Amino acid sequence: MHNNSIPENRLILLGASNLTLSLRLAIHAMQQRLGSPSEVLAAVGHGRAYGICSSIISRKLPAISESSLWNDLAVQRNLSLPSAALLTDIGNDILYGLLPEQILSTLERCVDELQRYGTQIVMTNLPITSIENLTDARYLIFRNIFYPSCELARDTTVQRAQSLHTGLIALAARKNIHLYEQEPYWFGPDGIHIDYWKREAFYQDVARRFHVVEPQANQVTKVKSNSAAWLRRPTFAFKTLLGYDFYCPQPSGLLSNGSSVCKY
Repeated sequence: MHNNSIPENRLILLGASNLTLSLRLAIHAMQQRLGSPSEVLAAVGHGRAYGICSSIISRKLPAISESSLWNDLAVQRNLSLPSAALLTDIGNDILYGLLPEQILSTLERCVDELQRYGTQIVMTNLPITSIENLTDARYLIFRNIFYPSCELARDTTVQRAQSLHTGLIALAARKNIHLYEQEPYWFGPDGIHIDYWKREAFYQDVARRFHVVEPQANQVTKVKSNSAAWLRRPTFAFKTLLGYDFYCPQPSGLLSNGSSVCKY
C-alpha cells in the first residue's frame, strides 16, 4: 500500500521479550507521539541481552550491542531524519552471568552511539520492586525455564539487579536521557513481563516521555498515526538455529502505514 512512503522519522527499539511480544504496539505508541511513517530499526528477541550472545532453546542471537543494527545505522542515507530510541527490557544480562558494571558499560556504548546521531532516548529502568518481591520459588521457576544454564541464587540476582538499577539512574543523569521507572502495577504474575491487557497503555505511557518538537508556523503539523497492521512481519537479519546460520536482508517488515521495519 505505502511501499514508497517517505519516512517522517527513525525509530530505534532495543529490548527483549516484552518488546518482542509488543513490537507493533510499541511502534504505534511512538508514532502516535512522534508521527509516521517511520524507518524502524529493532533489535529484539526473547531472552535477548545487551552485552552477550543469548540462547533460547535452539536459537541464538548476537548481543544487541554487537548486532548489525549499528552498522546499518551508520550507513543510513536519511541522516537528517529525526531519531528516537527506546531502550528497554534491561537485566537479562544478569542471568547470563554479566556483572552490573559490565552491563552499564555496554549500555553506555549504545547510548553514545545513538547520541552521535542526535537521537532522543528514553530508557526503562529495571522493575526493581517486582524483582525484589520475587519469592525463592517463583524465582527458581522463572530461572529454570528461561535461563536453564544460570546457577545464580535469588539473593545474588536481586543484589545485582539493585546495583544495576542504581547504576542506570546515574547513567541517565550523566547522559541527559529520560529514565522511566516501571511500577509493579504494569506487570503480570511473574513480575517481569508486562500484563497482557496493559501492554498498550504501558507503551503509550512510555512514549509520552519523548519530547515533541513543536512545528514552526510555516511547517505542517505531523498527523498522528492510526494503528497500523503488519503487511509483512519482520525476520531477523541474523540468527543461529539448530547450529545453522540464517541471514535476511533488511528491511524485512512492512506496516500498513508505510513504515519499514528492520529486525536485528
